[in-house]
Amino acid sequence: MEFRIERHSGVAAYQQIAQQVRQALRLGHLAPGDKLPTAAQVVATTAINPNTVFKAYRELEREGLVDSRQGVGTFVRRSLAQPGAAGGSPLREGLRTWMTEAREAGLDREDVAALVAAELDACYPREAARPAHSRARTDE
Repeated sequence: MEFRIERHSGVAAYQQIAQQVRQALRLGHLAPGDKLPTAAQVVATTAINPNTVFKAYRELEREGLVDSRQGVGTFVRRSLAQPGAAGGSPLREGLRTWMTEAREAGLDREDVAALVAAELDACYPREAARPAHSRARTDE
């Protein structure tokens, strides 16, 4: 797994790392037993402070998603994948088709993100009000 840090997003780097791990767990890209990159590996690819990586991993550990083993690494404890969310599912294929059509219609990334965010808020109003890390803890 390689992390992407958006420095001008207004979101703290540790939160971006934690969110990217959660997303990988939801999409089935990470599974129980998988090892996360070491802090040194993340620092080498992102040029962030090692403490930022440790903070993200501690947050994920508090949520019960990963286990840190001294001298061995950080490993995925449980998945967040739901049926229909992983690659190749009919729902994901439909979404990909819709996004291709949106791009062909001239919508840019921000337009699509705004549409998706608006529909998420309309379809999941209570979820929109709670932070992502709160939802992750209640999924157990």
